[in-house]
Amino acid sequence: MKSLVLNAETSMPILGFGTWQLSGEICHGAVKKALEIGYRHIDTAEMYANEEEVGRAISESGVQRGDIFLTSKVWHANLRRDDLFDSFEESLKKLKTDYLDLYLIHWPNREIPVSETLSAMKELKDRGRIKALGVANFTIGHLEEALKTGVEITNNQVELHPTLNQKELKEFCDKNAITMTAYSPLGRGAELKNPAVLEIAQKRGRSPAQVLINWLLGQNIAAIPRSKDPGHIEDNFKAVEWGLNEEDMAKLGKIGGKERVVNPPHAEFDE
Repeated sequence: MKSLVLNAETSMPILGFGTWQLSGEICHGAVKKALEIGYRHIDTAEMYANEEEVGRAISESGVQRGDIFLTSKVWHANLRRDDLFDSFEESLKKLKTDYLDLYLIHWPNREIPVSETLSAMKELKDRGRIKALGVANFTIGHLEEALKTGVEITNNQVELHPTLNQKELKEFCDKNAITMTAYSPLGRGAELKNPAVLEIAQKRGRSPAQVLINWLLGQNIAAIPRSKDPGHIEDNFKAVEWGLNEEDMAKLGKIGGKERVVNPPHAEFDE
């Protein structure tokens, strides 16, 4: 599987398995199934309250830890230096690991200087506790402020699908050597009904979900679709078997729009 280079220490498989809103034995079983199918990039977060289940699934999978790219995120209320260190250690304990491949600021928080947070994360990287660091849900304005700190930011994880194509943000990230990861790549299912997606899926004999994932992979954007259904988990993984042509990529790219499905009260998208 293709990988995106984050830095000299690590590369990230372009297709991963997301765990948002998965909990308990459902999460444990889904992650275990994903690893069995062949996923080697697993995404979780402190806020998901499922790191323990993710860690148990990994330890029971038989897959070596070094063969798995593991991402977690620190919650936006815990971005002070000491709070971040405490959150990080708790995440490692639950995940049954002694390092993370990627550690992200889950959401920006203007009440806490981003310089303090990134400095703490850089300490973790310098000590070998994380291989790469990044952010999530950062707009261009947030990224401009973060880049002023001089800390290497390797990834920005955001909601991204055809009706929220994040074109300007993608251009900014490309110019600053920041990879992107798309969460909710299927728009919580809404994108599966898009006429352009359905047309391409029928033409290629593939599922609409694979078409959407392929559109992202074709732009060198990592995707972390989430599902608790074994059939869907396997179908999503098959997106790496083929690719969209330029015509289909362009057709999906023209859908456009700014239709967010994730916009919690603490979001700062308009700032």
